[in-house]
Amino acid sequence: MNFKELNLSETLLEAISYMGFEEATPIQEQAIPAILDHKDMIACAQTGTGKTAAFILPVLNALLQEKEQHKTRVLVIVPTRELALQIDQQIQGFSYFTNAQSIAIYGGGTGSEWEQQKRALTSGSEIVVATPGKLISHLNMGYVKFEDLKYLILDEADRMLDMGFYDDIQKIVSYLPKKRQTLMFSATMPPRIKTLAAKTLRHPVEITIGLSKPAEGVLQEAFLSYETQKTPLIKKLISGNPDAKSILIFTSTKKKVNEIVRGLRGNGYRVEGISSDLEQNRREEVLRGFRSKQTRALVATDVLSRGIDIKDIDIVINYDVPGDAEDYVHRVGRTARAASTGLAITLINEDDMYKFSRIEALIGKEVDKLPLPDDLGEGPIWKANQRGGGNRHFKGKKRYPRKGGNNKSKNKSGYKGKRRDKK
Repeated sequence: MNFKELNLSETLLEAISYMGFEEATPIQEQAIPAILDHKDMIACAQTGTGKTAAFILPVLNALLQEKEQHKTRVLVIVPTRELALQIDQQIQGFSYFTNAQSIAIYGGGTGSEWEQQKRALTSGSEIVVATPGKLISHLNMGYVKFEDLKYLILDEADRMLDMGFYDDIQKIVSYLPKKRQTLMFSATMPPRIKTLAAKTLRHPVEITIGLSKPAEGVLQEAFLSYETQKTPLIKKLISGNPDAKSILIFTSTKKKVNEIVRGLRGNGYRVEGISSDLEQNRREEVLRGFRSKQTRALVATDVLSRGIDIKDIDIVINYDVPGDAEDYVHRVGRTARAASTGLAITLINEDDMYKFSRIEALIGKEVDKLPLPDDLGEGPIWKANQRGGGNRHFKGKKRYPRKGGNNKSKNKSGYKGKRRDKK
């Protein structure tokens, strides 16, 4: 559906066109009319489906019809400061031809930033995008004005509950007018989300789009490797893909971020790491370098797996198999955004096979297990029902032909050979 068919104002259509968008995504096509019809809504849609614009556009459309300004009309609650900044940037783009003001409120800033946030909350910024903890800090001071609020939006609601924000959300809601329109967006629908929806929304419209499936454009591959083989393998993957200018590597712990960065540096390309240990200014600096392609490889914890919109990521590498099968979808969703294509590679050690088999069950697909290059030695064999201890070596046919070999099959990651998922 073209955006012109969604009954949006000409002002917004001009901004949408200016930003290079023409056709609405499925979540936008279903959510925008419901929001324009003043319905509460709970929408289940995976990362990369365009759900931010699905709530920004109809809300901005409503603000354009109001005469009063400098009153907070819209509150968007998000789990992380990175997502708050990203949404604020998107609002600025879509509202370019309007008078709507927005501000991102999050922790880790300076005293001057606190004062700027305070002014916005008291004198009125039409749209406030905030993390729960920092917003509650302002609410506790007693000066926040939400009596004119009309829209509450909870984005990445499941992630907020995972991070322990359930009580914070309930506290924030207690400060808001009961007469409002509430919109909830979540990538998954566990029981606690339904409980939160029942307490917060009134007769909501329910929308589900492509739940728990990686985008069609993501080519998924895996390597069975021991921990000591992982960093050398990543070096080979990067050198074997010279056209890949943007590579995102996920690991499960903050400690490993620095270890992987040290292991990859000195190979002719820039590598940086990012985790919650970094100061906010440094995190933003690292993200800018990655977005601008000055940094080729970025090593990150799951702080970046949801909500962060970095375009044109060529390869996502899971250094570790994520513990939550849903997190796999969010990680690999960083590549192949919208209509693009991308490559997602997962490194599976002997202890993570069971976790990866659960991921395959979730996505309804068996991911190809590719051979290691010969000089890295033998890796563990695939045992899907194994919860650890997979230390038997593969003893079958040659798995990785030397240069000039005649194996005709070639995978996207640049390595040749037969699958290893069957002995």
